[in-house]
Amino acid sequence: MTTTSSQQGAGQGTGVSLGMPQLPAPDYPADVRARLDADAKEIISRYPDSRSALLPLLHLVQSEEGHVTRTGMAFCAEVLGLTTAEVTAVATFYTMYRRKPSGDYQVGVCTNTLCAVMGGDAIFESLQEHLGVGNEGTTEDGKVTLEHIECNAACDFAPVVMVNWEFFDNQTPETAKRLVDDLRAGVQVEPTRGAPLCTYKETARILAGFPDERAGAVEASGGAGPASLIGLRLAKGELPQPRVVQPRAGGPQDEAPAEHLSSHDAPQETSASDPAHPAGPTAEEGE
Repeated sequence: MTTTSSQQGAGQGTGVSLGMPQLPAPDYPADVRARLDADAKEIISRYPDSRSALLPLLHLVQSEEGHVTRTGMAFCAEVLGLTTAEVTAVATFYTMYRRKPSGDYQVGVCTNTLCAVMGGDAIFESLQEHLGVGNEGTTEDGKVTLEHIECNAACDFAPVVMVNWEFFDNQTPETAKRLVDDLRAGVQVEPTRGAPLCTYKETARILAGFPDERAGAVEASGGAGPASLIGLRLAKGELPQPRVVQPRAGGPQDEAPAEHLSSHDAPQETSASDPAHPAGPTAEEGE
């Protein structure tokens, strides 16, 4: 069939190809394929339904090339008996799967509400200017890929920057710029909490379900930070309970109230503390 000039014009600038269909993805080299086959077999054996192994398998192929390639998706489809369309639908849904080459260190700046107002937006803007890349851009040396990310459930340490999913808490534009400079220079950096930092490919293999074999890495993982555990410690009686209601005039006087942990714990005027203004239903007009 002859392609008309109008058809050719329709495809220009749209990313739509009107030529030959894309060729099948090439297979991995024989040695790589043998290694991935063995790893995939181990992953699939963990699940009663092989289809459930798709997410860790995508991390596995990502650990091979640093992003999920057409070859990686074809591999997942083959070993799980799925279509490439089914695998592609999953790989394009989750943002943890990269679809294009990325840096050794994925630097994510949380720009959700709390981190943003605490300085996340300023950090992200300063890093874009400092690194000379936009969102999801990678530095020329291939070391750092920058992106803004959604909430990482670390709001009590806002603003948060993550490098290969390890936490760097309470950041500022200045500390964040020093962080990426150290990463690019090969300087060892330590997360605020969690395991020692490793490359993005190494992180992907750990997320695929394989143990972190670095000495001391598992022990260093730790748990939640002190700010996250205050509520639990209060519930266990390990911290003095903050006074919520001020003592009434003339009543028994206790020792000075404990220092408030945050502005949310400040005493509030309620009907219990102000008998002259009891809470209750408001009478309708005319009653």
